[in-house]
Amino acid sequence: MELPHIQQLREEVPVVRAGSCLHLARELEVHDIVPINVESREDSWAVKILNLLSMIPFLQAGEHVRELPVFGELEGIFVVGVVDELRYNSKGELELRELKTRSQRTFPSAAQKKSHHLQVSIYKLLFEAMIKGQLNKDVITQHLHLQTEQPLGSEVLGHAHKVGFTVNTFGDLLDLMLLNLTYAEIPDVDTMTIEYCHQADASVIGTEVVRFEEEWVKSELKHYCSFWKGQREAKGVDIEEAWKCRYCDFADICEWRQSKSEEATQKNRANQSK
Repeated sequence: MELPHIQQLREEVPVVRAGSCLHLARELEVHDIVPINVESREDSWAVKILNLLSMIPFLQAGEHVRELPVFGELEGIFVVGVVDELRYNSKGELELRELKTRSQRTFPSAAQKKSHHLQVSIYKLLFEAMIKGQLNKDVITQHLHLQTEQPLGSEVLGHAHKVGFTVNTFGDLLDLMLLNLTYAEIPDVDTMTIEYCHQADASVIGTEVVRFEEEWVKSELKHYCSFWKGQREAKGVDIEEAWKCRYCDFADICEWRQSKSEEATQKNRANQSK
């Protein structure tokens, strides 16, 4: 999940690369990946939209899809994500599945589980808003600074025509996407499941069914988004999540870490003076 206007500062760490490989392997089980050269930011988003459009008929036919892009506005912020898998279970319910890889053969901590639960819940909100026709063309273009009149690049156009879409500009493709989503008649997500796998051999550690708690999700969104909107100061993580500081782009200038370090130093001095 990402905020598209926030630049990624740190290079991908090995543990993330290992997880990406497992995700890719599963994606290749259901479809091929076609390389497409893009010539503009509009082209990059056009590829996302074409991927989304190609998956709608499979969901309508009761089949499963992987790596489905979801996006939309939440609390005034544009959020982008990729659903690992959508499929129909034995009861005919639409199930959202998220794959999480682990370097150890254990379930994550409660703090990590909380972030995973929030992630799949946000994906559910985004997906259901999309299929209910709640996406707004102007919101998309304004948040992402995209031009509807931008002609699509030659390779993007070629791929669009190959899969049966007659479009010329990015705006044409946006209109097509919104129309298809509105009349797709795809059901809401009934079940959310997180699958934990070991990175070394892809063996399954276990699965967890996540209950959607709308009030909690909205409260968490309001809290986190208030930071990105400049409505509150940054807040340090709970002590059980302090390991995240090792991967933080801003660890060296973090006032919270500095204050915790000073507290520890003062505590040590006090203990030594006893």
